[in-house]
Parts: sequence; C-alpha cells; structure tokens
Amino acid sequence: MSNRVIQYEDRKVDGGHTTKLTGGYSIPQQFRQELSDEAETYEDPLTRKANQKAISARENSYQQRKYDSMHRLEDESQSEGYRKTMEQRFKGKKDQEQEDNTQNDNQVQKRDRTPPRRERKRRWDVGASEEPEVSEEPKRKSRWEEEPAVQTSQIPVVDGIPLTEENLNILLPSGFRKIPAPLDYKPDDSIPPDLTSFNSLTNVDQYVIPEESTLVQEFKYHNPQLIHDVPGLKEIQFFKEADMKVFGKLITTKDVNVETLSNDQKKEIQCMKLILMIKNGSPQVRKVSLRQLQENARYFGADHIFNVILPLLMSKSLEDQERHLLVKVVGRVLFRLEELIRPYAHKILVVIMPLLIDEDMVTRLEGREIISNLSKAAGLAHMISVLRPDIDHSDDYVRNTVARTFAVVASSLGIQSLLPFLRAVCGSKKSWLARHTGVKIVQQIAILMGSSILPYLNGLVGCIGRLISDENLNVRTMAAMAISNLAESSAPYGFDAFEKILDPLWQGLRRHRGRGLAAFLRALGYIIPLMDEEYSNYYTREVFRVLTREFSSPEDEMKRTVLRIINQCCSIEVVDGRVFKEGKLVQEFFQNFWNRRTALDSRISRMCVDASVSLSNKIGPNAVIGQMLVPMKDESETFRRMAVETSSRIVQQHGSFDLDDRTVERLLDALLFSFQHQTLDDSVVLNGFGNILVSLGVRIKPHLMSIMSAVLYRLKNKTPEVRQQAADLIARTSVVLKICDQEDMLVRLSSILYESLGEVYPDVLGSILNAMRSVIQNLGVELVNPPIAQILATLTPILRNRHEKVQETTINLIGDIADKGKEYINHREWMRISFELLEMLKARKKQIRKSANTTFGLIARAIGPADVLVTLLNNLRVQERQLRVCTAVAIGIVADTCSPYTVLPALMNEYRFFDRNVQNGVLKSLSFMFEYIGDMGGDYVYAVLTLLQDAFTDRDLVHRQTASTVVKHMALGCAGLGYEDAFLHYLNLIWPNVMESSPHVIVRILESVEAIRVAVGYGIVMNYAISGLYHPASKVRHAYWQIHNSMYLNNSDALVPYHPRLEAIGEELKPTPPQVCFDTTDYSVQELDMWI
Repeated sequence: MSNRVIQYEDRKVDGGHTTKLTGGYSIPQQFRQELSDEAETYEDPLTRKANQKAISARENSYQQRKYDSMHRLEDESQSEGYRKTMEQRFKGKKDQEQEDNTQNDNQVQKRDRTPPRRERKRRWDVGASEEPEVSEEPKRKSRWEEEPAVQTSQIPVVDGIPLTEENLNILLPSGFRKIPAPLDYKPDDSIPPDLTSFNSLTNVDQYVIPEESTLVQEFKYHNPQLIHDVPGLKEIQFFKEADMKVFGKLITTKDVNVETLSNDQKKEIQCMKLILMIKNGSPQVRKVSLRQLQENARYFGADHIFNVILPLLMSKSLEDQERHLLVKVVGRVLFRLEELIRPYAHKILVVIMPLLIDEDMVTRLEGREIISNLSKAAGLAHMISVLRPDIDHSDDYVRNTVARTFAVVASSLGIQSLLPFLRAVCGSKKSWLARHTGVKIVQQIAILMGSSILPYLNGLVGCIGRLISDENLNVRTMAAMAISNLAESSAPYGFDAFEKILDPLWQGLRRHRGRGLAAFLRALGYIIPLMDEEYSNYYTREVFRVLTREFSSPEDEMKRTVLRIINQCCSIEVVDGRVFKEGKLVQEFFQNFWNRRTALDSRISRMCVDASVSLSNKIGPNAVIGQMLVPMKDESETFRRMAVETSSRIVQQHGSFDLDDRTVERLLDALLFSFQHQTLDDSVVLNGFGNILVSLGVRIKPHLMSIMSAVLYRLKNKTPEVRQQAADLIARTSVVLKICDQEDMLVRLSSILYESLGEVYPDVLGSILNAMRSVIQNLGVELVNPPIAQILATLTPILRNRHEKVQETTINLIGDIADKGKEYINHREWMRISFELLEMLKARKKQIRKSANTTFGLIARAIGPADVLVTLLNNLRVQERQLRVCTAVAIGIVADTCSPYTVLPALMNEYRFFDRNVQNGVLKSLSFMFEYIGDMGGDYVYAVLTLLQDAFTDRDLVHRQTASTVVKHMALGCAGLGYEDAFLHYLNLIWPNVMESSPHVIVRILESVEAIRVAVGYGIVMNYAISGLYHPASKVRHAYWQIHNSMYLNNSDALVPYHPRLEAIGEELKPTPPQVCFDTTDYSVQELDMWI
C-alpha cells in the first residue's frame, strides 16, 4: 500500500467536517518504470520484418567486415579531396614566393649603399626576441556620426537603372539642373503606383515573402512519399527512407525549371530517375529503364552512373532483390563504357568483391561475371595496379577477397598472362603477407578453373614450390593447401609437375604438427592417386604410418584430413589391400572415429561414412559390417543411423554374399533394434533396412516371423509416425516375402492393411495405400483377401481426400487394378470411378494429373472407350482451361490404348460444335493422339485433312497454332511413309502464317515447317523459302531467312544440290537443252536457276 497514491476530493459540510468523496488511484512506480522501458525498447513488427530482409541482418561478423573496406574507401575519397586542396594551396604559396624573388632580383641595387641584410631563419622552437607588432584597431564611429544612407526604395528605377544624381549626370548632357518642387505641391495619395516596370530582380531592398519556408523544404526533403510527385516517377512501387540519401535530390529539384539546369545536372537527374525505376519499379518499367540506361551509358558517363549505384551497394539496408538488380545494371553498363570504367575500377571492386564469398551460389556467380567483364574492359595492367596495394593488407578479409578476385581475372584473361605477376608476388621479400596472398591466388585459381589448369600446371607449381620451406608457418601451410587443390583439380594427370616437390613435402611432414601437419598430409594424400603403382604403394604405406598416429587428434581439421586421405587412398585400384591390413590401422580407425562425438558433427560423420565404405573395398565388407553391429544398438540415435547408412551402402555396393550366417543374424537383430527405437522423422533407417532385406533375399526366411511380428505390432501403435514407418517397411519388404514364397503372410498383410484404410492421418493413409499396392503387385489380384472388388469399392470414397499423397497412391492403385483385375469389377463401378477421376484432372500437383490420365487409359481399355469418351468429351465444354487441357491429354491416352479408330470419329463429330473451347480441345486431343501413336497415325492423315484445313483457315490464332502442333506430330511420325502429297497440302496451308508476329504462334508455325521439311524433303521447302530471301521488305526477309537458317543449321549438306547458281546475276539465262554433265563436282540443278 505504500506505493499506492490516493487523491481525494474534499467537500465541506455544515459542521465544518470534510467528506472524502472519490479517490484517484495510480499504478506503482515500479510498474510505471517497466512500462516506460518497454515502450522505449519496443520495436514495430513491420519495421523488424523489413530490417530482417536486409542482407546485413543475416551476415556473420566475418562477412560484415566488408563495410570496413567501404568506410575506408569513403575516407580515402574524402582525404584525397583534402590532399588536393592542400597541394593547390601549397603550390599557390610557392608560385607567390617565386614571383616575389623574381621582383627582388629585377631591382637594381645602388653601389654606394650597402645591400639590406638578409634576415636569418628562425627555428620553429625558438621564440621571437622582439615583441609582435600590435595593429591599432580603427576607431569605431557611433551611428550618429555616420552619414545618412540613401533610401533606395524612394529612388525611381527605369529598366533596372536607379535614377540617382550620379547616374543622371552620366545619362544626361550638361545644362540640366534639378528644379525643386513648388511649395504648394501636395501629392495625391489616391493614385495607385505604376508597377508596370517593376522588376523583382532589381528591387531587392524590400522584404519578399519566400515561396516555401525552410521548415517546408526540410519536410519535403525528409518525406519519401513526395517522390511520387516528381515527373516521370509515378510508376515506382515503393520508396524507402534509406533511398533519400541518394535520391533526395529528385525531390528538392522537382519544382525547378529544367531549362534553367545545366547539361551536367540534367544528366545527373535523368540518370537518378532511371536507376530508381530499375531498383523500385515494376518489371515492365524496370526493363525499359534498364535498356535506356544501357544504351545511353556513354552519354551519361561513368561519374553520374556510379555516383548513384555505388552508395546504394554500400548501404546496409540493401536487400537481395535490390542488390541483384544493381549488379545487373553494373554488368550491362560495363559493356558500354569499356575503357571509361577505369577510374572507377577500384570502387567497383570494393563493392563487388564481397559477393565472391557469399553463401548463395547465384550471388557468387554474379560477382564473378562482373569482375570478369571489368577485367576485360579495364585490362590486366590496370587490374593489377588497382589490386596490388591490397595484396599485403593487414586484414585477412581483404586479402581473401583480393585472391578470389585475381582468380576470376586469371580465368577471364588467361593464366599465362598472370603467371609473371604471380612469380613476383610469391617471391616477394618485403612481407610474408604478399607471399601468403600469392599462394592463395594459386589455390583459388585451382578451385575455380578445375582441370583447365593442366596446361599451366608446371608454372603454377613452380610459383609456390619453394614456399613449402618458407620461414613463415602460415605461408608454408597455405602452400601445402594450394598444392593439394592443384593435385585435386589436375587428377588423374600431372604427377610430373609434383614430382620435384615430393621431398620438401615429406620433410615438412616430419617437421610440422597440428594444422600445418594436416595441410601437408592433405597435399600428399591428393598427390598419391596421381602416382604409378610402385610409388603409390610406397607413399601410401609411409603416409599411413603418420596418419595412424593422428587418429586420436582432437582437432576437427585433422580429423577431416585423415578421413579424406583414407577415402582417397582406398579408392585407388593399384594400391594393395595389405597396406591397410598391416598393424592396427583398422582397429584404431574404428576406435577413434566411430563414437558418439563423431556422429553429432554432420560433416565429419558424413566423411566417416564415406571413408568406411571406401575402406570396405580393401579389407572386405564383412570386416566393416562386423564393426557396425555394436553401434546399431547404441543409445544415441544419430550414431545408430550412421551405422545403418554405412551397412546399407556396403551391402548395396558389394552384396551380401560374403556375410556369414552368424553375421546376418546379428545384422538383422541390430537393424530391427534400430528400427524399433527410432524417433526422428528420417528415412535413413527405413531405406537401409529395406535395402539390406532385399539384398539378403531368401537368407532372411528364418527371421521373417520376428521381423513381421514387430512390424505388425508397430502398425497398431498409437503414434501416427510409428504406423507410417511400419507401413513403409511393408511396402519395401513385400517383394522379399514373394521371394521367400510367403503367400500366406502376404494374404494376411492384405487383410490387415484393408482394415487400416480408415486411418485418420493422411500421411499414414498414403503409406498404407502404398503398402497395399505393393502387396497386390506381388501377390496378384486373384489371391487378395478381401476380394479386389471390395477393395476398389472402398477406394472410391478415398479419392475425395484432398491430400496429395493419398490422391496419388489411390489413383495408382486403381490403375493397377484396372490393368490386372478388370474382369473382377463391373461396368457401373468403373463409370463411377471415371467420374471421380475427372476431379483429379484439376489437381495442383503435376504427378497427380499424369497418374489420372494414365488411369483413364487403363479404365478405357478395361470397359471400352465409348462410355469413357462421352465423359471426357463433355469435359471439353467447361470454362476452366486446365481441366480442358488434362481432358485432351486423357483423350490422347485413350486413343493410344484403345486404337485411334475408336476415338477419332467422335472427336471429328465434336469439332462440328461451334464453340472455340470445344474446337481447341479437339485439336489438342488430336495433337496428343498423333504424338502418342507415332507411325500408326499414317492411316489417319487423309481422314483429318479437311478438319485441319478448316482450322488453318480460321481467323482464330489459337486454332492455327494448335493445328500446326498437330501437323508437327503427324509429320514426324509419318516421315518416309509416302504421304508427301498430304504434307505438301499442309505446307500450302501453313506457309501464309510464317509472317505472324505473335511469339507463341510463330514458334509453333516454324516447328511445323521443320517437321514437314523432314517428311517432304529439303528441296521443296527450299523452293518456298528462297523466294523471300531477297524481298524488299525487311520483315519478310527476316521470316524467310529464319526458316533458311534453321535448315542450314540442321542439314546443311542436304541443301547443297538445291542452292541456285547466283553467279550468273546480271544476265538472263537462256534456255538450253538438257545435257549430261560429267563433272562430278557440279551439283547444280538447272530447274532451280533463277534471275534476280
């Protein structure tokens, strides 16, 4: 109660007493302080979400060091301006001193006078002996002593000239005098003043109200919403507060008359507008603005463009989409500016180099592309001069990005041109940082270019070979790592280049420990696969002596190196397996690496699994799987999963023939333990269990009862994940039950799965349906219990389930029943299912739509196409386009499965229905039908000719487009079958459409022309095309040359006999009687000669 403050309103009564009527309550001081602190620290969710979109929000501390480089760049630019100012000031003083000395020399001194004594220079730390001269301040006058100022507001001004006495004496000739006003003169105040000749520029002595106050101007500058008032920027989608720093000038100058601006200012404002529309505009506006900026890049100049782009790229509020667009702008502009880009090369590199170490691969590729184009535009010499100061930079972040940049420059301009510079850098005696950067450049070149370094391998190894014995540990370590990358990129070639550095590597292997030893081990481990059989066996044995000693190393880098070397050496076929069986290598490997700590590190565990699988190639699968049995029963689930994955991969690679019965028994027991105790939603144990069971085959027959009992027990578990895993395992093991002749167990499984079809969880239901499908495939529809008709009747309501997994598995199961058990189902049930399948044609997932179309074909084969076709043809009249397309595909599949003659009459009759959607659907169905039936379509070429003729002469573009697709599939399927006359008729119908401008239509038209070219021959199409190759209209020539170029690219040899003889231009060829030509090199055809 002490913290509660109560305030009362007092009221006096007659007796003099006061009555307390009401009380005012307030919260305790502690709560008030908490609320105020919370209000101060509260962050708006929208603001927080916007900040999280920025690139800087997800960057780590290492990546954020790029802002230090950007700040240094800004400081350098500012200091450069100050330095230039001071240099100019110093130069001015020096010039003044030279002028004074010249004047002193020109003065002739008299002989009778002693020349003046030159004063001695004083040191800066010695004070002056004489007192400094005191300059007397001028005596200030009072305002009463000042002369009265002339009031300029009372002086008339004519054409900007004030009519003062001085000006009048100049303007008027002599003889004039000023006449005083009469004594009785009184001015009339009612007459308004004459302001016709008033000029605001000259009459500035009075106060003029400004158009906008400074507060309004400041508000406009800091209000981003006003950017939409700028002419030409109505269509930008958004404008952030951070953009005001760069584009604020557009708002401040929006009311300024453009004609009053200089050309430089006009370019700057126009460039800002284009970049802002690229950054914040819609895709259409962005495309147009980017094209304008690219075409006018040299007009704007590099100054205006990069003065806007570079600050935006340096901003911490930059988002991924904005950075992508700005980087694209830089890339497009580089092609136009070319050599003008050199003054900005350093600034561009500072902004673009951090992209090379970004986590996103697309961002790294963008950075490489920009640097590659920049190096081609600026040249190698300029790139070296720009990047050379940062080679020995104290910050390792800067050196890392510089090394990656030089690697990109080498890949663009060639390694050979950069080799002399690399030799000089790697041989630098000034600083070990320069040598370290040079070695890193070689390493990044090997990583970036891969096997392309082979022609320059000797030069690259020569650059860094002597640095293996460098005095600095970091340089030696980096040299060894670079050699390992070079060996990895050049494998399996290039051992001759590394042979001369084997001795320094071996000496370094003996002298180093820790991280340095790991680098040298890795270098030798990657060189060993390049050696011959004799060398590889010797060095493998010697390296593994050192490697065995490092098995117990606690460093992660050493562990990764050891596992990588084991994987490399065990993959070499020429290495003898006895090298790995000697000593305690295998025992210590499993003792030190197969533990729970390794399983917790995903990267090391993955490498450990790879090394174990490779080790099984040398010591046998039985030895490795024997070591996996104990980890499979460990308490750690990640450790168990790691062991199951290793065993599964070994069994898949080597089979289970080498495993004895005792090992098989222990393996199945361990697998069952791992399967029963898994809690993570992961398919590793499930896939491993299924793969091993399938590989063992008949050998698991004695253990089937225990396995299936555990699976069935888990199928009734309360947890849905457990039931789903059990159903998935049944789907994988049903094939093993068939191999072991366990039909009774399959029948029992089918009845149990049928009872589980009432599952509530859709994921579990999908797994149960998949398991039932697998059981039916392996058991057969005849032995299934309950009967297949009862199962199908139960599946029909499940089709209405909207879960994608349930839909797909149900449709596939119905398709299997229609394929294998169609005689067990009555006609009415199939019709009911076909109506249910119509809804599946509208599914969002493509695989479901494909399964539904395939099932339609199987049902049509089961009951005949007539009834199914009625349902599908009615579907063509709906408004939904996706449903019409899927129906057209289903009709094509029905025609393929039930022969085209059962479908084609109904389709052609449906085309008579005057509706665009129906006719387009029929044409699409014909397209899919001819695509599926192939050469069988030759029997129906003439049947559909009149229908396609009507489609080609229709005004609707879609009709002609779809008909062209039909002709394409028909021509490709019937090429060489003797239907050239029909396809020539189709070509006459198609040819007028080659001038279409619609991109979708022209693509289909050209595809049909190419297909007809295959069917009728190249000479006939060449006759059509050659008539328009030299047409006066450019659009006509473009269309015809497009067809000609396609023929030239695909079959240029077939066009040789059909090209006309154009060497006779200028004189008309006279008809001559045909003669036999004995020239074997003359392929001319006289009928094709033409006069142009």
